[in-house]
Amino acid sequence: MLSGILSKESCAGCRFCCSFRRASLWEVPVFTKENTEAIRKNPKLDETVLIPLSENADYARYDLSSHYQTDDSEEEAKCPYLSETGCVLSKEEKPWDCSIWPLRVMRKEDGELVIALTPTCPAINKLEFETVRQYVNENLREELLDYALKHPLLVKEYRVDFPIIDP
Repeated sequence: MLSGILSKESCAGCRFCCSFRRASLWEVPVFTKENTEAIRKNPKLDETVLIPLSENADYARYDLSSHYQTDDSEEEAKCPYLSETGCVLSKEEKPWDCSIWPLRVMRKEDGELVIALTPTCPAINKLEFETVRQYVNENLREELLDYALKHPLLVKEYRVDFPIIDP
């Protein structure tokens, strides 16, 4: 989604976003019904790693509980759909969280939706914040907010350490 300012090579070489610390499980991607149906149709993919969200069975997320070896909150577990060569999911199978990374649509306490930037992405942090802000506002803002309104369970709660990039 940020291919206009980030190269695929910089993202593919990093894969930071493809592992999840136990302390950050709120960041585990959420799959829509359409994503899970596409995964079910692909015989090469294991759909059993997905569990329904308790709030709505049309959405699912990874069950990473068996992927952690310790109780350390900083231990990381990699995405079940990450191979040695990268993500094995097609565009239809890939969750929105992964497609928009390192962006996040978040809900502030007052209910306002904002587009925020994940502060830990190594590739995006090499760019000027204003460059990212301008690109998102000119090219992606409307699409991101429209999709978030259609899928409110994909919206994350706002965290103050995530810089807001929309106006």
